[in-house]
Amino acid sequence: MMLFTLLTFSTGSFLGSLSNGVWQQLPEIEPVSLLQLWGWFGVFAQLLLLAGLAFWLWSRHRGSLLAWEGFWSLAMGGIVLALLNALTVVLAGRPWGVTWGFTLWAAKIAALLGWDPATSGLWQQERFASALQASVFADGTSVMNFGIVLGAAAAAAWAGKLSIRRPPSPRAVQAALIGGLLMGYGAWLAFGCNVGAYFSGIASTSLHGWLWIAFALLGTAVGVRLRPWFSLAN
Repeated sequence: MMLFTLLTFSTGSFLGSLSNGVWQQLPEIEPVSLLQLWGWFGVFAQLLLLAGLAFWLWSRHRGSLLAWEGFWSLAMGGIVLALLNALTVVLAGRPWGVTWGFTLWAAKIAALLGWDPATSGLWQQERFASALQASVFADGTSVMNFGIVLGAAAAAAWAGKLSIRRPPSPRAVQAALIGGLLMGYGAWLAFGCNVGAYFSGIASTSLHGWLWIAFALLGTAVGVRLRPWFSLAN
């Protein structure tokens, strides 16, 4: 199911890049950084909010947070993710993100199938044109994405949960394809998915990370109600 979603996620983000100019014409506001807006008080206020959320989750789900799946527990995984994101900032000079890599892969496949990058204003820009011509192994985000997929597979195997399962129904496959397309397109518009826009956004004290999760939760509520339409249980 996730392979179907990954396929259309890449497609959706690529389609988002092709319509980039249309969205850039809409009104916009300047970026808001809590660090720049309130100084270190903004950082501490965000940390206090996160600590409150952590305490609430710990009090309600302590057992599941500490449950070990192979080598990892959810709490340990969260700590390691935070540390690795900090290491990414040090080594790459930017927070962790994944959407760009999948967009680039889809663009390369589209070019092989006959798509002309000259028809897109965005892909004519030097940064994007150079990435399209270079190897995917020359792109830092792509290399990290390869590592994420391999690492996730290794962790699942370690936990004894690595398997390829038959989709529960054709309608479930449709849900995976539609969901991936919407997520990919939305991720391009939001300058990232739950990794680049939400996780790294909040870690960077950017207000857009909090806006992202607020609307992601609203979208999730709608998606949960739509699941029975695709023969998926809640």
